[in-house]
Amino acid sequence: MPPPADDDTAPDDAAPDDTVAGRADAYAAVPLLNCLLREVAEPLEDGDRHRTYRLPGTGRLLRVRGTRRPTRPEVYAGGTWHRIGHVELVKLAAEELRRHTGVSNHELPGEMIDSRDAVAALLTARARATPPDDPYLRSEQSLLTGHTHHPAPKARGGAPAATWLPYAPEAHARFPLTLLALREDTVVEDGDTTALDRLGTAPPGYRLLPAHPWQLELAARDLAPAFADGRLVRLGTTPDPVWPTAAIRTVYAPEQDLFCKFSLDVRITNDIRRLWRHDLLRLRATDDAVRDAFAAFDDSTAAWLSDRGHRTADFACEQLAVVVRDGLRAHLRPGATPYLAAALVEGFDGDPLAAADDPDVWWEAYLKEVVPPVLAAFAGHGVVLEAHLQNTLVAVDASGLPVQVLFRDAEGVKLLPHAAGAARVPEVSREAGWERLVYCLVVNHLAEIAAALAELRPGFDPWPALRNQLARHARDVPEAAALLTAPTLPGKTNLLLRWTGADGAAARYRPLPNPLRAATSGDRGPSS
Repeated sequence: MPPPADDDTAPDDAAPDDTVAGRADAYAAVPLLNCLLREVAEPLEDGDRHRTYRLPGTGRLLRVRGTRRPTRPEVYAGGTWHRIGHVELVKLAAEELRRHTGVSNHELPGEMIDSRDAVAALLTARARATPPDDPYLRSEQSLLTGHTHHPAPKARGGAPAATWLPYAPEAHARFPLTLLALREDTVVEDGDTTALDRLGTAPPGYRLLPAHPWQLELAARDLAPAFADGRLVRLGTTPDPVWPTAAIRTVYAPEQDLFCKFSLDVRITNDIRRLWRHDLLRLRATDDAVRDAFAAFDDSTAAWLSDRGHRTADFACEQLAVVVRDGLRAHLRPGATPYLAAALVEGFDGDPLAAADDPDVWWEAYLKEVVPPVLAAFAGHGVVLEAHLQNTLVAVDASGLPVQVLFRDAEGVKLLPHAAGAARVPEVSREAGWERLVYCLVVNHLAEIAAALAELRPGFDPWPALRNQLARHARDVPEAAALLTAPTLPGKTNLLLRWTGADGAAARYRPLPNPLRAATSGDRGPSS
């Protein structure tokens, strides 16, 4: 006998648990539920307060509250609904995935618990930490939920919190970089790395190599012989602290206006975050392709934060690599303030999305900045930007209106055959590149921003404006025209990917209903 669609048999009107443990459970449940509901569950019906699903592997019924951030999960058993906490949710997901896929996985449940425990540690640390005054840095360090569709977005490799909290952006960390002297005959570098030499001074016969202190701790055993024989020498630390960004292993040095991206031998979301040799070897060619594309844009203020080069040691190429990335100031429009796009979804003190008086005007301005450069890079230059929330900075003017977009991270960029051929870097087909673009830009990015805006402004419909923006590019990008009538959009299946042990780069997608198909155009003409 099916359960009542929306009954009162569970105490779901109870006040939320505002303890650290209760808040950690709630934060950790959101992305796990999003994954489970998108990738596996079968929707049954929506009640006034709940959405109900069937889990096909176990046959269990699950219901939640909310849409963008599902909460208060309950399972149906013995004729009534029972609230479950995060531990029970992990067990439910693991059993469902085992039956659904026929594959067992003993690591991922532990990562899910680790992610929840990391949130608890972060909440405790934040309570006694001082957030940065700078609004940009505050946005980079705001992500307590993190990736909204990953089962363990805050896992830190299972290490004790004391080992990683000093370097955690979510705990408002700031710290000096360790400065190493690297013997000249062991230096490996490519591109423009001169910005690194402004961080300190190396003795004669050596080059300066900044290092992330957490990575040095992780690689201490492997690097010990190099310190012993003089290939590496510790010089101290940078005089000013750096600030870890949302990516954790990428830090910002405000005094030098410089980003440095390091290897970090820790699994963050899908991958061990090491700067792999094959990625380093193709970094320059990929970055050059993106820079050329952005240089060719007409009447656009969009900017690319270039990964200009890298420096490392021949005996520890991947472990000690550091990538030099452009800072902000040379790219920003006068008077504009940048924010991490992912922070607009998460919400933080000073969030310009939350302060938008007219959601239609704000949203159209946002789309006007973000969409055209991504499509132009694809259509005109064969460049597939990984324009997801964490790789996008949106700058606003004094009124809070979006006026500029800045993209980053050449490592995630893909090139179509005509762009990749001469550079001898791996290529993707146009079809695969477009699928990746749509997932990153529309599903991961714009749909999340739209949902956050609609949640703050009930009745706001974001899809006609996005439809209009895409239609303006239909002549140059036939795929954009097709997207307006496509029945589905590609949703990346991070839960299934991790459960089955697939490589993090081996994206798999599940078709999601396309809201653009049902949206009416109502085109008022190009925005001014």
